[in-house]
Amino acid sequence: MTTFPPVPADLFRFTTTDQAELHTAVMRVFGVANECLQTVLTADDVQQRLRSVGWSEQVTDDELTASLTALRQWGLLDASQHRYGLTRFGEAAYAGIRQAVHTLTTEGALQTAVLDAIAAHLDELQKPLEDRQAFTTLTQLEGHLEAFKTGTTRFNADLQRLLRDDQADLATFQDVKRTTVTYLRDFIAELDARKLKIREAVQAIDSTELLERARNGAGLVPDHWLQQRKEHWNELKAWFCDNPPRVEELQDVSRKAIVQLLRVLDRISEQRKKPTNTAADFRALARWFARTETEDEAHELFNAAFGLWPARHAHLAHADGELLPSGEAWHNTPPVPVSPQLRATGKQEHIGATGKVRNVDEVRRNRREQAERERAELEYAWSQIQTDGAIRISTLTNLDHDTFHRLIDLVGRALGSDPDSTGTRTAGTSDGRMQINLRNARGWATMTTQKGTLSGPDYVIDVQSR
Repeated sequence: MTTFPPVPADLFRFTTTDQAELHTAVMRVFGVANECLQTVLTADDVQQRLRSVGWSEQVTDDELTASLTALRQWGLLDASQHRYGLTRFGEAAYAGIRQAVHTLTTEGALQTAVLDAIAAHLDELQKPLEDRQAFTTLTQLEGHLEAFKTGTTRFNADLQRLLRDDQADLATFQDVKRTTVTYLRDFIAELDARKLKIREAVQAIDSTELLERARNGAGLVPDHWLQQRKEHWNELKAWFCDNPPRVEELQDVSRKAIVQLLRVLDRISEQRKKPTNTAADFRALARWFARTETEDEAHELFNAAFGLWPARHAHLAHADGELLPSGEAWHNTPPVPVSPQLRATGKQEHIGATGKVRNVDEVRRNRREQAERERAELEYAWSQIQTDGAIRISTLTNLDHDTFHRLIDLVGRALGSDPDSTGTRTAGTSDGRMQINLRNARGWATMTTQKGTLSGPDYVIDVQSR
């Protein structure tokens, strides 16, 4: 079974409390100080530096002490003789919020310059270098590879969100057509030569020897350092040397994105077109008829509007249609044979008798009975789910599976809505019959029906009919 390193439960708890903004500002004070190699601060130092990290409100000594105490209780700060410093968990928490803000405020990009930098560092690693130079060059190569991976992932995510956005206006997609589509085409055109150059360079380097030289040049390194370098080198090979390399998947995604962008643009353009108004067309035609002066003009307008010319059997074609020019007048073309059946009955072919209309009374009765059964089942389900007040989900027992399914559907609708100021989420059924009020609760609930067991948070719910 694949496992991941556990994350402490209180690592980011400071971002979810009522004083989350103050806690975050205090953590930023310690993080900035740590970057300046100042590992310990007093409460007065924190008070003086809050404004420098963007906190503009006045903080009392009691509020600051409470914040420092809470951060210490969560294991993010340690204290000795009224001097505070970040713990290892605190450093991880500060790095986490910095990364989160960076991800939310930056956009991805496909940069050929990063590929050029990767190729340049690989060329450098093929030369006879000292151990320290091998270490620094390998570190720079890994940095550029990480930048390429991060930029590609974010760009693809932003692009897919853009493709799913049906509410974008036409002007936005016109700008996308001018910039993003051209940008993707240029990137794809330039990628082929670069990926081949990088692949040849990777295959020409003995990774075992390179990593050993880099390890010697690194000096004091942890035991897992060499394993991390091997993983990064394998990632580089996966992107450019595997069969197929991951960079080709990037090319496929970019090509598909170009097509999808153009299709979305066409679809939005069609949606923006003015729909045909039949009533307005007929009113305009009526005005034209009113302006005709003679009956012949009216007949000509009628024929032009509806195409009901005298019978010419236009559906019958000459045996060799290529002999006749497409623009030739019909009265100048040779006649075609007409079926005697058409002369006698007005129909070209014999058509059998019309089938009997079947009796649908039985079908109607069955559908009516089915609808009545479904309505009775629905009424029974709502009566089982409806509560006299706020209760926990775990108190609802002995529910049949269909009733339980409707309850879970209501809970899902509530979880998809925004909470109000009290933390209550409200949702209703599509027919407006039932309404649920849901609040978070501690604990875990396990509910069993005929088809299995479901475990989940023990929410507090209140289900009422409107």
